[in-house]
Amino acid sequence: MEACIARYRSSANSLLSQYEPIVLVVGPLLALLVAKVLHSIVCLVQEKGIKGVVLGFGMGAVKLIPGVNTYIESEKKKVVEQLQARSGSKDGWRTELPDIGLGREVIEYLGDAKNKDGVWQGKCSGTVYIGGSQSEGHFSLTNEAYSMFSHTNPLHPDVFKSVVRFESEVVAMAAALLGSKEKSSGGQICGNMTSGGTESIILAVKTSRDYMKAKRGIKKPEMIIPESAHPAYDKAAQYLNIKVCRVPVNKEFVADAKGIRRCINKNTILIVGSAPGYPHGIIDPIEELGELASSYGVCFHVDLCLGGFVLPFARQLGYSIPPFDFSVKGVTSISTDVHKYGLAPKGTSIVLYRNHEIRKHQFVAVTEWSGGLYVSPTVAGSRPGGLIAGAWGAMMSLGLPGYLENTKKIMEASKNIQKGIEEIQGLFVIGKPHMTVVAFGSNDVNIFEVNDQMSTKGWHLNALQRPDSLHICVTLQHVPVFEDFLRDLKESVKTVKENPGPISGGSAPIYGAAGKMPDRGIVRDLLVEFMDNSC
Repeated sequence: MEACIARYRSSANSLLSQYEPIVLVVGPLLALLVAKVLHSIVCLVQEKGIKGVVLGFGMGAVKLIPGVNTYIESEKKKVVEQLQARSGSKDGWRTELPDIGLGREVIEYLGDAKNKDGVWQGKCSGTVYIGGSQSEGHFSLTNEAYSMFSHTNPLHPDVFKSVVRFESEVVAMAAALLGSKEKSSGGQICGNMTSGGTESIILAVKTSRDYMKAKRGIKKPEMIIPESAHPAYDKAAQYLNIKVCRVPVNKEFVADAKGIRRCINKNTILIVGSAPGYPHGIIDPIEELGELASSYGVCFHVDLCLGGFVLPFARQLGYSIPPFDFSVKGVTSISTDVHKYGLAPKGTSIVLYRNHEIRKHQFVAVTEWSGGLYVSPTVAGSRPGGLIAGAWGAMMSLGLPGYLENTKKIMEASKNIQKGIEEIQGLFVIGKPHMTVVAFGSNDVNIFEVNDQMSTKGWHLNALQRPDSLHICVTLQHVPVFEDFLRDLKESVKTVKENPGPISGGSAPIYGAAGKMPDRGIVRDLLVEFMDNSC
């Protein structure tokens, strides 16, 4: 053995003796540098795709041409100013405390400001889910419930025992709707209330990350989402340093399980499905994704922010609803918003987990603080107990009969809107909506110009991309006016057909240009500039 090693050593020394020492030192370093560059390129291609990388390098090269960067910045400024003009001027906004307090007079000022808001009664996609006006019925009830507990904070459970109990009951009632009573759920469904769907999703992602780190030692976490998944996942990824793999939806506009399977690797912590997806109102193949998550041993979050307080009741009413909750094997967490179809005050959502072993990774516990021992369940420390009481009041006042009645109304209105859109020449409905979101596009007219025409009639719809389209999220506000919506939509399509082209102050040119821009970095910069100037 020693002779063999000596022979190899002699051969190696003989071979290397013909090179200069500096070459022997620099050569390996250059090899490492080349390997690192190649690895970076491969990672970039995996993240952005070949097309994205080529476009990125191309745009980077173009920007090196003298004057190009200045021109781009000038055009970006114009677009931001256009967007800003649509949002209103900041002129007259207060920047200092008043020299003399206004006292009760401030209520008058608040009323004046509120009266200048846009008209939302029956005209907004989503936005306001409770029917009627704020001064009567369920609206009035939730406002009163909130005001009774506006001073409370569940951070102090020994003082505000009532809201601690209300939160626990809201979570339990929601869990019962979403499969906790099914034997297949395991009987341990648990969760917490949050400030909205985004916080619920961020917490579910954080919990999945920490759970998979403890379970499988994953230190470079990745999650896989369909491109229809809500941007809250991107926000969570940026906050929590998680790599995102985005998979295109299939021809039915739902999550592509085969594409997701191809992306699963040793660092995958989480896959995502929606019931329904926000853009098109279509439920992803939750059973297929659950089976995938279970077989690979990864977490699976179902976004039920829109559907959590509709789908269980729609199923009871006889609508054809595919499986979507904890009764599906593999589902580890669910988010559902009470402030949408749960008809609670704004700022109330719930995140649920299959068992306590998973949920424990949501909490933050600090033992070495000079202020004492600290533990918190959610992103927020202090939380408004009034919102918890408002959600509890909403659910208790409506009960099962109330939710069934409301679901029947909005499902019927949604089906009527879908049918009405399909009958308008030049429009088509995207996919087959399962619920109360109806997305539609056109091959005959510029759909964003149609949106601008609808805006002149007071409607506020959501503009989508890939494909260019609009959607309306149907609420109780739309039930009495859906025929007005269809009439105005038909007239708007006719107007655009007869007079194609953007209208003054419209958003069609902005949406159209943004959709066609190959450099998505510029689009991102526009959004950031707009937000920076808006707040």
